[in-house]
Amino acid sequence: MLIIKKADKSDFKKIHKLYVEAFPKEERCPFFFLKHRAVKGKGELLSVYSKEADKETFIAMVSILSNDEIAYLFFFAIQKEYRGKEYGSQILKMLPELYEGKKLFLAREQLDDNAENNAQRIRRHNFYLRNGFEDWPLLLQEASVIYDAMGIGSPIEPEEYEKLLTNWGGRLYTHFIKIKGYKKE
Repeated sequence: MLIIKKADKSDFKKIHKLYVEAFPKEERCPFFFLKHRAVKGKGELLSVYSKEADKETFIAMVSILSNDEIAYLFFFAIQKEYRGKEYGSQILKMLPELYEGKKLFLAREQLDDNAENNAQRIRRHNFYLRNGFEDWPLLLQEASVIYDAMGIGSPIEPEEYEKLLTNWGGRLYTHFIKIKGYKKE
């Protein structure tokens, strides 16, 4: 059985270690900021545990930014030793229930035949497709990286994304980190 819970002090070291391992530096925001914003209620940092008998095992971390209409799967990572064992699919099936009535979306690395990790990008894209996400005609820019958007339900507008990130990070954050949504042509 999987348990998704709001991360607390006992989870932060485990989440930080997974976060640094799973995401390249250019795609991460500073962990202290991610944690601080969650503690202040400006986002959610969630821990996922597998519970068997009386033992709970840390499986994954999830960061969600949301408002009344949308929920952005900002960061999602599974512990290396639990990847490929259906935990990711189970978690993705739970999120629409947790964020019922909201459009759930994510930013995914663009497919690029010239990218060193294009095979991984293709696998990740197919994983999200298998789990109910669809490609949206939207590009999301965070700092110097431009992502393809995928989501469940009808696509959001670029301004909705920008407003969500500005509310989460504040004007100072978005002054230094370029946040922009673009409709695909």
